[in-house]
Amino acid sequence: MELIIRNNSGQPIYDQISGQIKAQILSGALSPGDALPSIRGLAKDLKISVITTKRAYDELEAQGLINTVAGKGCFVAEPDLALFREQSLHLLEDHLAAAAELARTCGLSEPELAELLRHKWEGSL
Repeated sequence: MELIIRNNSGQPIYDQISGQIKAQILSGALSPGDALPSIRGLAKDLKISVITTKRAYDELEAQGLINTVAGKGCFVAEPDLALFREQSLHLLEDHLAAAAELARTCGLSEPELAELLRHKWEGSL
């Protein structure tokens, strides 16, 4: 597993780690049951604090993406599709709210925004 940490990105290091691992899990690069590097080992490899690595793993566990087994390590969890769908819907609602606000500032009407969304939907199929 390769992770790239940027100190000048403005994004917290724990967030960079959890985001990259999450992306690998969701893309299928990491499968359920796969072992993750130990917290100490990853911290040593990345030359960062163990506390930072632990926080990243805690974030992933809170999202239901990994499980920690005492004395054995951290493993990719079986996907909870209902939880993932709920999280995705929440994210979609946030994006749609931002799109609606931007449409209002651009002077788009609701039907024009709906038409734009319809074109984007059809273009992505």
